[in-house]
Amino acid sequence: MSGRNAFYAQSGGVTSVINASAWGLIQGCRARPDTFGTVYAGREGIIGALDENLIDTSKFLDDTLEHLLWTPGGAFGSCRYKLKGIEQNRTEYERLIEVFDAHDIGYFFYNGGNDSMDTAHKVSLLASEMGYPLTCIGIPKTIDNDLAATDNCPGFGSVAKYVATSTAEAGYDIASMCGSSTKVFIMEVMGRHAGWIAAAAGLASERAEFPPHMILFPELTFDADDFLNEVDRCVADYGYCVVVASEGIAYADGTFVAESGVKDAFGHAQLGGVAPALAKLVGERTGHKYHYAIADYLQRSARHIASKTDLDQAIAVGEAAARYAAEGLQGVMPAIIRGDGDSYTWSIQPADLSDVANHEKFMPRDFITDNGYAITQAARDYLQPLIEGECFPPFKDGLPEYQRLDLERLVARKLAPRA
Repeated sequence: MSGRNAFYAQSGGVTSVINASAWGLIQGCRARPDTFGTVYAGREGIIGALDENLIDTSKFLDDTLEHLLWTPGGAFGSCRYKLKGIEQNRTEYERLIEVFDAHDIGYFFYNGGNDSMDTAHKVSLLASEMGYPLTCIGIPKTIDNDLAATDNCPGFGSVAKYVATSTAEAGYDIASMCGSSTKVFIMEVMGRHAGWIAAAAGLASERAEFPPHMILFPELTFDADDFLNEVDRCVADYGYCVVVASEGIAYADGTFVAESGVKDAFGHAQLGGVAPALAKLVGERTGHKYHYAIADYLQRSARHIASKTDLDQAIAVGEAAARYAAEGLQGVMPAIIRGDGDSYTWSIQPADLSDVANHEKFMPRDFITDNGYAITQAARDYLQPLIEGECFPPFKDGLPEYQRLDLERLVARKLAPRA
């Protein structure tokens, strides 16, 4: 006899390995038929639950699901949709429980970042208050690497590998032309409040003269004059200057260098592009010829250069989520714990969602050099293992052989549409 059904949803910005977590979870549930019935996935994340658009993953054969291990994006669809506090919008939370009850769902797995862990925590509390038996487990995912209670976050290692590689490759390009062409190259990477992705670019620099010559961290105040002086110094010393800037760098008054004045669905300030803003500053104040690039979605979708460590950890947190639920744990998230010793080891342990929800993990100051423009050896020691190992997808006709799932396999609705 099978157990109660489970609901899985992907949330927020996706990564190149989030689908591997989905694979780990689904396989973990399939291996425990006495505990889990059908695993339903929400089409477009939590919106799929609210709208009762549920995908029956039991319809997918193991061979089909295996493609999740090397396909980027969110296979079941993700969304930027933040459920407000229970006291502000109890109706939406009650709608979730209503849908879960209609489909005999006793397990809720939410795969996302800070806001998602907060949602999973709140749903857990409300289900308990309403007397509805529901096990809520968060599954960590964020390229920003800013989740508390875990050493690092699935999705980050692959972005770090992409950014470090791109920085090195662009550096060779600029160095070959700087005598008569571009002197300054600026690459913008994601990271609103935490500079982990920008820091990863520093792995490309084996010596001071190697790019990146400057890294701009959101943890430190941006000083335009000091920045421009350092650009001039690098051009004078090395012939060119490669800058990697986190999208969230801000002035002393807290204003983002690239703030657009628009809010996104989570209520965060929409950032308008720090690279062109810095490039304009360089052009107007120094006269150096410049180019810039915005890594944007390319950095988080680059499955072709994913880190094997990252892939393994993404699978592991999905598998652990199923195991924790089967063991009766409630309101937890599988966290990655770094082992002691010179060689890199890691394990998975449960962390309470209350210790993760709405907490941000920033770059430690001792990971950043005194001048504020590079990473220290401590940062290198932390970052290096996370980008190691290759796990190339299969290729066909010269391109990665990715696969889209058939998301039309929706379960028949049992409820009226939500208001």
